[in-house]
Amino acid sequence: MDSLKNSIIVAYDFTEVAMNAVAHAVYLAKNFNTGIALLHIVKKASEIKEMEQQLEVEIQKINELHNVRPSGIVRTGTIFKTINQVAHDVDATMIVMGTHGIKGMQKITGSWALKVIVGSKVPFLVVQDPPKSKNEPLKFVFPVDFKTENKEKLKYVQLMAKYFPAKILLFSATSKEGVLDPRTKANLVFCKTFMEEKRIDYELVLSKNSAPFSQETIEFAKERDADIIFIMTTRDIAFHDYVLGAQEQYIIANSARIPVMVINPRTDLMKYGYGYL
Repeated sequence: MDSLKNSIIVAYDFTEVAMNAVAHAVYLAKNFNTGIALLHIVKKASEIKEMEQQLEVEIQKINELHNVRPSGIVRTGTIFKTINQVAHDVDATMIVMGTHGIKGMQKITGSWALKVIVGSKVPFLVVQDPPKSKNEPLKFVFPVDFKTENKEKLKYVQLMAKYFPAKILLFSATSKEGVLDPRTKANLVFCKTFMEEKRIDYELVLSKNSAPFSQETIEFAKERDADIIFIMTTRDIAFHDYVLGAQEQYIIANSARIPVMVINPRTDLMKYGYGYL
């Protein structure tokens, strides 16, 4: 596993959307100067050898297509636990995963993508389409509301801005009267100070409060032709959040098909108020 340290893990299930995830991982890995590992999960140990052979065929295909040769990992388990376990074992930089959106029974039991992500200490990049070819700086949408843990996203924005020319679009929630909640305003001040100290290009835009903030975020990202939306998962998410619809699952599976960077809040940082960032 040491040879895979800091790799970008791609959850790979031999589908077209998984190959799209590979394309994003290749783009990231070339800039981060790190490796890529395709992870496929099986139910029985007896399936491992056959799937390793099939994965090797895919690796050859990827090498011919992208001039990058990923490693291959086949593990027994479930997508809900094993992806995060492997990422933890190799101290992965990031996990890239494709999604088909919220379909069928997932509308009742919740987004599978969100269930896989919750609990991970490693950020997920969830994608639907291949990466876009752009010569201009990337646009990252950074939604800001009243939640303190919003600030945790900043270190990943800083990481991406270090390796990619980028502009951060701070998109702030407002009340129906266009007024900022005091907690949201405090978060914005913190974010703006952080961007300025790190010399990261940013722009502040206030929402119109004409729809749920998650929906406005997607529409804003679409209007601006954004490359990534950065979001946090709900702290202490429960089954009813999946059933009733945690807002982030609709952003993850957004109809604009924009990639979404998803970060889980860290309970061990709450006592510090995130001020260390």
